[in-house]
Amino acid sequence: MNIQPEMTLILSGSGKTGRRVAQRLAARGVPLRLGSRSATPAFDWWDASTWPALLDGVRAIYLAYHPDLAAPGAAEHVQRFTGLAVQSGARRIVLLSGRGAPGVLPSERAVRESGLPFTILRAAWFCQNFSEGHLLEPVRSGTLAFPAGEVAEPFVDAADIADVAVLALTDDAHAGRTYELTGPRLVTFAEAMAEMARAAGRELRYVPISPAQYAAALAQHVPAEQASFLAQLFAEVLDGHNAHLSADVERVLGRSPRDFAAYAREAAASGVWAP
Repeated sequence: MNIQPEMTLILSGSGKTGRRVAQRLAARGVPLRLGSRSATPAFDWWDASTWPALLDGVRAIYLAYHPDLAAPGAAEHVQRFTGLAVQSGARRIVLLSGRGAPGVLPSERAVRESGLPFTILRAAWFCQNFSEGHLLEPVRSGTLAFPAGEVAEPFVDAADIADVAVLALTDDAHAGRTYELTGPRLVTFAEAMAEMARAAGRELRYVPISPAQYAAALAQHVPAEQASFLAQLFAEVLDGHNAHLSADVERVLGRSPRDFAAYAREAAASGVWAP
């Protein structure tokens, strides 16, 4: 049964998935509100006084937490926010979560226990991390030094995540479900860089390093605490336990998930990896 178009809140609406979810819902004529510090009304996870105005009149929520659902403080924020959402009259929440990341489980639990009909999307590593995220500059430089070893990852396209999220936000059939969203095949980071190199027509190298080396390098650009958190997070999710596929994208969308090679061709054509 389809939900009537009512105000839908997109948190991290300018992010990799939030932007795509917003575009798809807007094309359907669904009224939208984006949650960010620069939006009106402004929203800040660390300032709960900004939450009530944001939730006023909202009936469905796409919750993508920045910087990461496994970050310190995330579960407390999610629990308090979903509690306020219930009081404000929200009727559905779709949570973007991480696949195989122990740190996200408290936030997932908060959503499950909120009393709201929920759908949880446990996504694999985004293809777009190479072209829209913090890995873009290293890739563009020609060398990606990263602590993933030779582990294979079922990279998932953010467009597929957005397509699943839109269905979860607009169709009751997905209430109470937890989906694991992956691409159609396993790809190592070395193989991913090789595919991007072919698509971009230039040399791109992957250099495996240790989590400690990565944290030290990252600490030159971000606070040491954040660098340590990210290095630990990547070590947890890229230790091999996620090196298997899920059929949930095809099960929900009725089509195969997008392949990494298709993503690489499209990204390269945009010029994003030009030196």
